[in-house]
Amino acid sequence: MIRSLVIATIFIATCALSTGAEAKKHPKTATHAAYANRADAMEFANDLAARRDLDPAWVRQSIGQARLLPAVQRLVLPPAKGTAKNWQAYRARFIEPVRVRAGLRFWQEHARTLERAEQEFGVPQEIIVGILGVETIYGQHMGNFRVIDALATLAFDFPDAHPRAAERQAFFQRELEQFLSLMQRIGQDPTAPRGSFAGAMGLPQFMPSSWVRYAIDFDGDGHVSLHASAADAIGSVASYFIAHGWQPGMPTHFGVRLEGTPTQQDELLAPDILPTFSAASMQARGALLDEAGANHTGPLALVELQNGTNPPSYVAGTENFYAITRYNWSSYYAMAVIELGQAVKAAREAAR
Repeated sequence: MIRSLVIATIFIATCALSTGAEAKKHPKTATHAAYANRADAMEFANDLAARRDLDPAWVRQSIGQARLLPAVQRLVLPPAKGTAKNWQAYRARFIEPVRVRAGLRFWQEHARTLERAEQEFGVPQEIIVGILGVETIYGQHMGNFRVIDALATLAFDFPDAHPRAAERQAFFQRELEQFLSLMQRIGQDPTAPRGSFAGAMGLPQFMPSSWVRYAIDFDGDGHVSLHASAADAIGSVASYFIAHGWQPGMPTHFGVRLEGTPTQQDELLAPDILPTFSAASMQARGALLDEAGANHTGPLALVELQNGTNPPSYVAGTENFYAITRYNWSSYYAMAVIELGQAVKAAREAAR
């Protein structure tokens, strides 16, 4: 559990202006734990309030109650250079008995809702089940960081050691803005929600911007609750995928065998996971597709999954594989979602 730092519970404007000046000079090493004492945070609050037509005092007080969390700064950093990727090790974390059993219980309990989501959106039930299982084990682990603390830490004190620090800090400033706007709109205390170290919330771990854009009231009770309503989580995941290009009825990937030259392989891997090549152009470069893949009419991507010191695994990803990576920019993540969903589906069929 993260040790809480000292929190200033009341925002005093004059104190923020005087003590915040020094913090602004050295924001990454400031000793003040509460953002009420940070001039840069209060300037951000004033600007946000003006742009969003929010009560400035409420925004300043909300941000002022946030605390800098050094653990969040550590967790957001990428693995050290030289750390080998390993699909088999990654897969083993997610396609394992505890998660499969939890997925089976979830599917049995929410079978009608999952079926309705597939009918309305065209997103297969096993994909939705895979997402919720990988993200939170069906609500068992939704994160225990105060969202306001996580977002403020990454909005104002994103670690400089990250290779894309400026870009990522700007992203979290936008997420903090979306979060506070959402809390004001639904009338919720912004210090109440808990989530991941990155500020993701609920069963599907939606960032605030995704909650605002894609979350839906799928249980019909008049409001959206991604923490307490499995139905809202199921419908919102389906809504997210449709908004990101999911095409009903299309497979996620096909089998592929590489027989081309290293140069041809480099050409196929250059676009990364973005579907770029036709089936014919892939095969002309030595990527031999299985029968279904050879007959696929849409663009494909050669997806490489490294296995540590062992040879990599490869699949040919479709536009639906790419849609899954819009949830998390990782081919390893997408394959874990797909294979966990398949494993739970198989367990469900075996239990009938």
